[in-house]
Amino acid sequence: MNPYSGVGFFEFFATLFQRLLGLIPGKMAADEVQLAVLAASAIACGVLGPFLVLKRMTMFANSLSHTSLIGIVLAFLLVSSGLPSLFVGAMLASLLTAGLTAGLIRVFRLQEEASIGLVFTSLFAIGVILVTLFTRNSHLGTEAVMGNCDALQMTDLFFAGSVAICNLAFISLFYRRLLLAAFDEPYSRTLGLSANAWRASIYFLTALTCVSAFRAVGVLVVLVLLIGPYLTARLFCHELHRLLIWTPLLGVVACAIAVALSRAILSTGSIALSTGGILSAVVSLMFIFAVFLRRVLREKIGTVN
Repeated sequence: MNPYSGVGFFEFFATLFQRLLGLIPGKMAADEVQLAVLAASAIACGVLGPFLVLKRMTMFANSLSHTSLIGIVLAFLLVSSGLPSLFVGAMLASLLTAGLTAGLIRVFRLQEEASIGLVFTSLFAIGVILVTLFTRNSHLGTEAVMGNCDALQMTDLFFAGSVAICNLAFISLFYRRLLLAAFDEPYSRTLGLSANAWRASIYFLTALTCVSAFRAVGVLVVLVLLIGPYLTARLFCHELHRLLIWTPLLGVVACAIAVALSRAILSTGSIALSTGGILSAVVSLMFIFAVFLRRVLREKIGTVN
């Protein structure tokens, strides 16, 4: 029996706290698996979000949700329609997107936005053509791209946790080099650091994070977790090392609120709403509340002074 059945919003957190302390024994419940996967995704996205915004690469994450279509279609046509094959195809398409984007920047000296826009539109157009010509009567499965936050399993937690650990390890090991590449590329070159190599590494990690999370949490949730918590944290914090702490933390808090709200609405109103949709709304409301709070604090400080 699910220990969260019939609980309200605050009761959800009370039950979760008791289970974390071991006061209520039992195996990991479905709500806990869902929260753990979303939290791992929030951490994986949260440590990349600041670099994507600083380097104006946020459109790259959005383009992956479209360019992965060509990999999914080719995997469906050439290999099989199984989810593992589709995910491998999506990952290869994402790596192709990253490679072409970085190549255009280096060879033709294009801006990131221009390069991403050119690759994004071209690969997505090819994907649409392939779908129209060869898979008109086939069902590729929306879970391959849209995700399903309400049917997560332990395998999803394994992949999400692995990606989060990978991102954390990379950022921790190469933080200073990434800091230089983000704020002062000319100076980083004088030290022998290749800005293009570090940009490519961020492209690769973003592709890995997005594609691995597409089935679990969906495209929209990935984009929200990459950008929303960072923008909220940026209102009160300006140091990058602090942002790398507060951004994933705010993402985890938003995930916990979303899962608790989803369970409470189901318990009290018998309405099964999408947890991913609730999470997107929670992140947006957190940003609006933060803007309002910042304005109030500024007015109070100004009055005191």
